[in-house]
Amino acid sequence: MVGTGRRDRAHQRRSDRSPAVSSSSPNRTDRPLLRMVALARPRGTRFALGVLLGALTTGAGVGLLGVSAWLLATAATHPPLTALSVAVVATRALGVTRGVSRYLERLVTHDAAFRTLADVRVRVYERLARSEPIRRFRSGDLVSRLVNDTDSAQDLLLRGLTPPLVAVVAGGAVVAVCTALFAPGGLLLAAGLLLGGLALPLFAAALGRGPGRRQAAARGELSSALVDTLYGAPDLVAYGAMERAVRRVERADAELTRMARRDAAVLGLGSGASALVAGVTVWAVLLLGVAAVADGVLGAIPLAVLVLTALAAFEIVSPLPAVAARLGAIRSAGTRLFDVLDTEPAVRGADTERRLPDGAAALRVRGLRVRYGPEEPWALDGVDLDLAPGRRIAVLGPSGSGKSTLASVLFRFRDPDEGTVELGGADITDHPADEVRRIVSGVPQDPHIFASTLRENLRLARPDADDADLWAALERARLAEDVRTTMPDGLDTEVGAHGARLSGGMRRRLALTRALLAHPRVLVLDEPTTHLDPDTRDAVLDDLLAASEGYSTLLITHDLARLEQMDEIYVIVDGRVVQHGSHADLLAEKGWYRGAHGLPDPPRGGLRAVR
Repeated sequence: MVGTGRRDRAHQRRSDRSPAVSSSSPNRTDRPLLRMVALARPRGTRFALGVLLGALTTGAGVGLLGVSAWLLATAATHPPLTALSVAVVATRALGVTRGVSRYLERLVTHDAAFRTLADVRVRVYERLARSEPIRRFRSGDLVSRLVNDTDSAQDLLLRGLTPPLVAVVAGGAVVAVCTALFAPGGLLLAAGLLLGGLALPLFAAALGRGPGRRQAAARGELSSALVDTLYGAPDLVAYGAMERAVRRVERADAELTRMARRDAAVLGLGSGASALVAGVTVWAVLLLGVAAVADGVLGAIPLAVLVLTALAAFEIVSPLPAVAARLGAIRSAGTRLFDVLDTEPAVRGADTERRLPDGAAALRVRGLRVRYGPEEPWALDGVDLDLAPGRRIAVLGPSGSGKSTLASVLFRFRDPDEGTVELGGADITDHPADEVRRIVSGVPQDPHIFASTLRENLRLARPDADDADLWAALERARLAEDVRTTMPDGLDTEVGAHGARLSGGMRRRLALTRALLAHPRVLVLDEPTTHLDPDTRDAVLDDLLAASEGYSTLLITHDLARLEQMDEIYVIVDGRVVQHGSHADLLAEKGWYRGAHGLPDPPRGGLRAVR
């Protein structure tokens, strides 16, 4: 048994927090773009190299046009061929450099971006593996966050980070060269580049911010509508609601299409404005240069180099308005991504990889309190419960009384807000969740059956199990005969999506078989007969109880069937234990249990004090 001091420390560690409550810290959605860029920090050197290679590529392209202008203008004066040889070699060198550096830049930046994206996906998967975020978001919207919003990190790094940095480096170098040739022309080019590379992107970003935010939300709504319609198709058809569901999908698709058109319009406007600024700037440089040639300040050959270099320089800033227009959508996607990553975990990992004691594990619950929000009522309010090794107890109560919350705590899907849960005298919150699940296993209220073979669904619990182990577990769960008679492919039978090819009772037995393969010491059966007809319910209960022989078993149910086979029954109403005792004792006393069986209150003299 855990000592008093240890229980106090456990209580203090959990006392002023509600793990089910999503974090709402001020910086949860603050500056999502900077947070997304920070994800690439481990590969900052690679991105810096990519920026330098990108600047070299752009500079080589601008230099190629400038040297070509010098070569053509000089050739028009019919100089000796040797005077052009250096320019010819430089033209070839710049052409080769542009191609090679472009390849290397793409190789380096895409490699760094894909590796960063892989890290982000792993972080998201690890976060979802704790299970609680899956319950906090709609399934279709969660898929959108996992795929589209996660991919936005790659878009930001490749299109939103590298091009602006390349523009600063390459643009500064080009302006310096042009200023050296003709200072007024260089300054005019700098003004044009600032207008096309800074003012226009800021304007495009302002136009795209609202549509980008709505586009991310519209994409999530479309994904949710599609998933709901596909998975709910049988019910929608049965109740004549399919047409409404299809209209919902069509509305979501129309909204997303409208957002995409608005996005395309912003991109087109940015591209047109960029071309206009480039044209006006080049004409201004040309006119200024012609006047300088007429005054004898500038030569004809430098004029040609200046004008064509100015024309090529706008290649540096031309991608920026489109990038800026996308920042609104990327920012919104980043916010949605960090909504998942910042979700406060309902189960906190232990500091060390401590193992629970071996041998028979007694389950002891004291003062357990759990709620789903700081302003929500207690789902469990001071529950005390004991399960001795090899015993069977039932937790009974009406729907919404907190029974499944108790199962979530025992399965380590959430931590207690207050109180302790001990296995073999050890507090389960002091140990890793997987270590607790090695001891406690069972059948959740809605067990998931994967769209795979029967064998792979069973080996999920024990990957090293051979066919003999699988058949032994199936025999114990009384499912082996059904497999032999109704499944011609045996263990290789495809069970369909969500076990659609299996009956409700077979799905429950399959989930139990999976739990038995894990060899737990405590078996938790959470509402194992939900949605089953009475005959199937009784058969499944008989099989479950037979299979659980020898295990410490906790049956969570709202059904009254087979409770006489339990060693003890706990009745939970509104999160509190209002009765506990044997089936016979509870029938003999006034209370919820006797009333649930439809029996009148016993005579006064026959009452037993409610414990």
